Amino acid sequence: MRIATWNVNSIRSRIDRVEAWLARSQVDVLAIQESKAKDEQFPYDRFRALGYEVAHHGVSQWNGVAIASRVGLDDVQVGFDGAPGWGEPATAEARAIGATCGGIRMWSLYVPNGRALDDPHMAYKLSWLDRLREQATGWAADGTPVALCGDWNIAPTDDDVWSMEYYADKSHVSPGERAAFHAFLDAGFVDVVRPHAPGPGVYTYWDYQRLAFQKRRGMRIDFVLGSPSLAARVAGAVIDREERKGTGASDHAPVVVQLDA
Repeated sequence: MRIATWNVNSIRSRIDRVEAWLARSQVDVLAIQESKAKDEQFPYDRFRALGYEVAHHGVSQWNGVAIASRVGLDDVQVGFDGAPGWGEPATAEARAIGATCGGIRMWSLYVPNGRALDDPHMAYKLSWLDRLREQATGWAADGTPVALCGDWNIAPTDDDVWSMEYYADKSHVSPGERAAFHAFLDAGFVDVVRPHAPGPGVYTYWDYQRLAFQKRRGMRIDFVLGSPSLAARVAGAVIDREERKGTGASDHAPVVVQLDA
């Protein structure tokens, strides 16, 4: 079984590339972030034509998460209990969706961007992650294989950015954000891709500006964190850097994990 996560940066703009990639990669379950579509705008028919069922959560032209599966799609859950919201009044954003696919509890997660170290969005991000960790620990407590897949908007080690000097005063690498990420590892989840795609210089995101991709100025911010029972089944993993190339590419690359039966 092959699972993957991909911030597509607008499913309507990238559907041709996503469709071609699914046909080529033969992924069984894909967690999608930043669909940037309302539910009624999502191209369900294009996925169905490839044999995938889809659960999508989107309420505006921002955010949006989905799970596409050809091995079953059961017990769909939009959001998680106690997730903090944003705005006045605070409203839950379209940042999390879960489903059981082929016996695995898959979550597609689009973690809030802290924006800046002193921005109110940073406190929102850390609170959101804290509540997610509490919930995820419960999901995995009975041994259920759980995959927390998505754009975490955190580079948890210095190797995960092209220049720590450049990012020193910016979000994604702050002690608070890194502590929030490592709290998942302390709770028993495993970064299942890193052993198969070690750094430094291994990234999943490259800004569109200043020829960042061509200059290899990237960040590793897209992860699959697996519960112990999920991690024990991982046979391999790869970051598909080739999919970042060419016209119309997302600024993120797909991350693929191969599981044993």
